[in-house]
Formats: sequence, structure tokens, C-alpha cells
Amino acid sequence: MRPLQWLVVAVATLFAAGGFAQTIETIAGTGKAEDNGSAGAALQTNIGEPFGVELGPDGRLYVCEVRNHRVWRVDLRSGEAKVVAGSGKRGYAGDGGKATEALLDEPYEVRFDKAGNLLVVEMKNHLVRKVDAKTGLISTVVGTGTAGFGGDGGPAAKAQLSVPHSIAVDAADNLYIADIGNHRIRRVDAKTGVIDSIAGNGEKSLPENGELAKDKPLLGPRALVVDGNDLWIALREGNSVWRMDLKGGTLIEVIRGRGKNPILNGPKGIALGPDGNVFVVDTENQVIRRIHVKAGLLVTVAGSGPEGKGGGGDGGPATKAQMDRPHGICVGPDGAIYIGDTNNHRVRRVK
Repeated sequence: MRPLQWLVVAVATLFAAGGFAQTIETIAGTGKAEDNGSAGAALQTNIGEPFGVELGPDGRLYVCEVRNHRVWRVDLRSGEAKVVAGSGKRGYAGDGGKATEALLDEPYEVRFDKAGNLLVVEMKNHLVRKVDAKTGLISTVVGTGTAGFGGDGGPAAKAQLSVPHSIAVDAADNLYIADIGNHRIRRVDAKTGVIDSIAGNGEKSLPENGELAKDKPLLGPRALVVDGNDLWIALREGNSVWRMDLKGGTLIEVIRGRGKNPILNGPKGIALGPDGNVFVVDTENQVIRRIHVKAGLLVTVAGSGPEGKGGGGDGGPATKAQMDRPHGICVGPDGAIYIGDTNNHRVRRVK
């Protein structure tokens, strides 16, 4: 990966030329946040503050609704939406029962393991829960529900997290957690259930390029995605993107966050495309960026920039659309980009 000095030029040139422009549309949500039911047509159903979005093994889109503490499933063919976790009430209760009757507290992201179980990280409950694919029952798999730091080397369910924001699952079902309040990345071994810190030491500062991640500083790890032996990391407070070699444990800075004018401003989502390129939600700039990994190019693929904050643009070029603090992102096998456009209370698609 080349240094980022010339990536800035690539962004400006391609954006000005209108390159890579695709069409944007709303596929779920009405723009309103209040609860108006737990099932119905996706475009007539309110989804308050959508954050994480993820395509499930069934081809449906799963959406975290932070405002009303639920997880939705959107059928992209029929256009129907249904709640699959959360009763709509805020709290921490329901383990051992139906996921739709459980109390959640700000679910931020969802992922799936190889068995098709739904994993959801709850930021305000400081834990990760699992919805069993066969029974629909919910249980806590990581965290005690009390904010703090502890438990490394022991069972994940007895560990403490602090406002975790993102999760990722690798091919072996190991679970990675962006433990943002502790400025660490934690990993739960799929075979043993033991949790450990693999990056960060609690210190609030940027890491050094090329150094080992374990027991070294890591500033605000906000979003994670796994690509083979690489863990891609967006640092919210560090305004940067890093790639961690999961075998060697080293960190490589891909997009720099140092200096007076960083390229990113509060990145809060990251996803892998079918071609191996990486997509970043540049939240405070109101845009979605694509990192062309092999060429070292950074391109804006949706959003018109910080001055374009708003909700307009559906049906037109994605790079001319407005957004309002987007957070979640995933990319389909066809290259379609799904975005949790949070303050617009909509889920949008770029294709």
C-alpha cells in the first residue's frame, strides 16, 4: 500500500470527474424515528437511527435500529420488513427466551457465524448476544452487562467490555470486538470461548505504523471487518484506517489520521466488497469512500461531502446525494452498497 499523500489527489480528481457514480435509493425506513410496528412494508415502516447493516446467509438484509433497540430483517425481493430481535423496549433482559421479546440497549452491529446464528453487539449493555438460527432464542455470549475492563484469559461471558461498537467473525468463527471504551480489540476463540486483547493497551493514542498491535496504544477502534488473515480497522477518534496482520500481529496504517487536515472525519463503519476492496463510512464528512486496495486509490462513491448534509438525492447519482451521519455499511455479492443513513432514519442502497 502506497503512502496516502497521493491518495488525496486521486480522491479529488475522480470525484470532480464524476467517476464511479452509481444511483442511490431508499429501501427501508420512512424518515421518521418513532415505532410504528414490528412488521410491514419496508418503505412504510419507521426505522429509527439505523446503524449496522449486514446481508445474512439467507440473502436478506439485517438492520440495527438504535432508537428503538431492535434488529430488523428486510427481504430485498418482497420489500417486507420484520423485527427479529428486540421488543422495542430498552434494557437488558430476555436471555433464554424469544429474541423478539428480549430487551436490548442500542444494538450497533450484527454478524453471522457459520451456523447462521445472529450475533449482535449492544453498545449500552456492554456485551454481545446470540440469536440461535434454529430456535430464535437469545443468549449473552460475551460480557457481563457491566461496563469495565476485565476477563482476559478467561470465559468471554464473564469478561467486561466498555461501550463496544463493532464485531467481526473470521472463517474459523473467532469473534473480534471493537472495545472502544477500553481502546482495545478483543478476540473470542471459537474453540475455547476464551477472550483476549489482541490490540491496544487502554492508552488513548495512535499506534505506530508497522509495530505489533498487542499491548500497544490504539485510539478509538470503531469498526472492524475481516478479510482472510487481515483485520481492517477504522479508528473513529484517530480518523484513520489500519490493517492488522492476524498471523504476525502487526499494524499497517492505510489512511493517515495525523496532521491538521486528516482525510477522514470520524469514520464509523467499514466493509469488504466482493472484489476485495474496502469501503469506509466517513461519517462526519457525510460520504462513503472506497479503498482500492491493490492500486492504493481512495474514491468517494456516495455522498456530496460535509456541505451536503441532508436527505436528498434518491433516484440520482450517489455522489450528488445528501446524507446525515451515516454509520453502517455492507456490500453485496453484486457490488451493491447498503448504508445505514442514521439521522435520516433510512436504509439506502447504491448500485
